[in-house]
Amino acid sequence: MDMNFGMRAENRKLLERVATMVRDEIMPLEAEYQAEVATGDRWQYTARQTEILEGLKAKAKAQGLWNFWLTDSDKGFGLSTVEYAYFAEEMGKTPLGAEVFNCAAPDTGNMEVFERYGTEAMKSEWLAPLLEGKIRSAYLMTEPDVASSDATNVSMSCVRDGDDYVLNGEKWWASGAGDPRCKVYIVMVKTAGEEQPKHQRQSMIVVGADSPGIEVLRPMEVYGHDDAPHGHMHIRFTNVRVPAENLLLGEGRGFEIAQGRLGPGRIHHCMRAIGQAESALEQMCKRSLNREAFGKKLAHLGANYDIVAECRMEIEMARLLCLKAAWYMDQGDGRAAAPWISQIKVVAPRVALKVIDEAVQMFGGQGVSQDTPLAVAWTHVRTLRLADGPDAVHRRQVARAELKKYTQEKV
Repeated sequence: MDMNFGMRAENRKLLERVATMVRDEIMPLEAEYQAEVATGDRWQYTARQTEILEGLKAKAKAQGLWNFWLTDSDKGFGLSTVEYAYFAEEMGKTPLGAEVFNCAAPDTGNMEVFERYGTEAMKSEWLAPLLEGKIRSAYLMTEPDVASSDATNVSMSCVRDGDDYVLNGEKWWASGAGDPRCKVYIVMVKTAGEEQPKHQRQSMIVVGADSPGIEVLRPMEVYGHDDAPHGHMHIRFTNVRVPAENLLLGEGRGFEIAQGRLGPGRIHHCMRAIGQAESALEQMCKRSLNREAFGKKLAHLGANYDIVAECRMEIEMARLLCLKAAWYMDQGDGRAAAPWISQIKVVAPRVALKVIDEAVQMFGGQGVSQDTPLAVAWTHVRTLRLADGPDAVHRRQVARAELKKYTQEKV
């Protein structure tokens, strides 16, 4: 089977433009942007933050560097998943990168859902402004009272009442729901009981973020950080009424929609993590060559040669595995791609965490401080080992696929 992990010539030129903008225009502003969070209301954008972010987005849009995630679509650049993976890596090198090019999670996955499964009214009200980068969105699946790594446990009540559905329950880790620009949620709910097979009990419904009965209880902290103004919110729904036409595809089809949404998103996350690893390795190398101790550059002390070498080799291996998973996605068989997506979902965050941690070590005390982006990068990548399915769930899927080759029994 021939596998092509390359890129068409015209898209290589496009990628070079993205990489140049990331390095020359976005990265120089990220520290100033982040410093603004501590001024004023943490959950509102300051005038300077808005100026930086919207200014960069306007530049990207003016240059046509926008919505790369629309793979195999005549609305975008027609990138394959393999090609987009390289773009995601470049965008992952800075926390602002994905949003500047309108390729940020969870919006990309939500836009795919609206594009594939939404009504014309939803596309007009929600998809159009999302594609323009004018609003943000959130995806609500995880719940505090059940083990949501097994999504058949999702239990938010969604009951039909006339022309509406009525929602009751709690969700947490609603990434992006703290953003004042977040206007719409896509919510996984339970619409059937034991009378239906377990994978036909959940549905997805579109809910306006300002619907009566929605209460944001608190921002969830990641290792003590609230990630303002983006936020990962804990939200309560109390008798929230939603028009029945907002249910996507029909009752019991939540898993069908989730798999179509999460597969590409996992690859995007992984390539952004590899971008973060590349950025950390660059910082590590520069630090090791510019700093001296005991009369030598840090690069020449201890096992630092080996550390740099191991980081480079592991990044290369992770990238190749990610491209292979992307290639399988491009073949159009989600079932065949699934074990490869699970593999990279375990490997990429693990490799990125290792590289970032080694970079922290090279910087010493400064590495855990606010004076480098490494500490924040570590917390974000550590969270990725839980987001979109924890490591243990993905390893289980990989093992089941492997064992299935040798038995006819269900494993």
